[in-house]
Amino acid sequence: MDKKALLSELAIDRDSDASPSSARPLKWLLLIAVVGGVGFAAFTWVLPIEASPVEVRTAVVEELAAAAAGDSVLDATGYVVARRQATVSSKTTGKVVEVLVEEGMYVEEGQLLAQLDDSITRAQLELSESQLRASRASLDEMMVQLRQAQLDLARTSGLAERKLASQADLDRDTLAVEGLTARLARVEQELNVAERHADVQRQMLADMQIRAPFAGVVVAKAAQPGEMISPVSAGGGFTRTGICTIVDMDSLEVEVDVNEAYINRVFPGQPATVALNAYPDVQIPASVIAIIPTADRNKATVRVRIRILDRDDRVLPDMGVKVRFLDDEPTPPPVTATGVVVPADAVTETGDEAYVWVVREDRVARRRVVVAGPHGERLRVVAGLAGGERVVSFPSDASGDRSLTDGDLVQVVN
Repeated sequence: MDKKALLSELAIDRDSDASPSSARPLKWLLLIAVVGGVGFAAFTWVLPIEASPVEVRTAVVEELAAAAAGDSVLDATGYVVARRQATVSSKTTGKVVEVLVEEGMYVEEGQLLAQLDDSITRAQLELSESQLRASRASLDEMMVQLRQAQLDLARTSGLAERKLASQADLDRDTLAVEGLTARLARVEQELNVAERHADVQRQMLADMQIRAPFAGVVVAKAAQPGEMISPVSAGGGFTRTGICTIVDMDSLEVEVDVNEAYINRVFPGQPATVALNAYPDVQIPASVIAIIPTADRNKATVRVRIRILDRDDRVLPDMGVKVRFLDDEPTPPPVTATGVVVPADAVTETGDEAYVWVVREDRVARRRVVVAGPHGERLRVVAGLAGGERVVSFPSDASGDRSLTDGDLVQVVN
């Protein structure tokens, strides 16, 4: 083959490249580019909406609590105290042999709490009883001697009347009777002393048994078997001063310190409610017992005693409480005590329909509610909401701008 033929084979056929089959890949590339551009534009348009949540303020739906009396005129904090509380100890120093109580145990008045070592006291009682028996025997002996002396005096008197006995014999027998009578009185006093000494020893033996002074609950156990106990501190640190501490739970009351600027709002007999810090939702009815007639100049407060009217086992000594002093005039009770309360600006009313925006997992949902009426500065809702839920609370200056839709992404700012 010559060179000219070879060169003609290497030449590019431009007509064949412009054929319809060669133009198809270019069309597909253009189509893909257009679809990708539309998709990117849609993505960049939608993404800012999802990435920009609406800032809202929320409020917690609260359970409706029935009022015990009028509105609160003053709130204060304080503690539960026991008016009847005792750390039980012994009357004398002794070694603990047995402790029969534990913390949390209920004891009756006079119940045995602990036993001290009574070996020496029991021996002293036996000695006193022996001395008492000896004194009684001496008394019997003196009575016999006095009886003999009285018989001798009677015989001598008869002989003296018949001039058969001298005046000296009569005087001797008379003085003998008087002497024995005096000795008999002394022995009777010694017997009385012996009896009293024996009673003291019996009481000391009984004091070795430590008993409950009143009914209550043991809140602290301070001594163990083998330890020494004393009513006063020995100073060495190895002697206990008490067996246990008993609290009469029926004597629990509340003490609060009220600022002296507001003490004029409190008066004896005033109704109140007590809420334990451990159970803030439980309102316990109470009333003011007394206002302590003195002020604390350092804190500028006056102490107030409050009686718990409804005994509750959850009330324990030294618990923190919140006290609401109520108006003496009771307010009319609501139509029904059921339902929840929400801020008035959280409810939107359109015609006969009322609804709220409930926040759940950073999104809002519109929910219809049934409003029963005002409850103070809030609204009482009887259907559609449950306690503990969060609803959007619109500010008062944005009451006309509540444009939210179901599923909107929100950000809580409060």
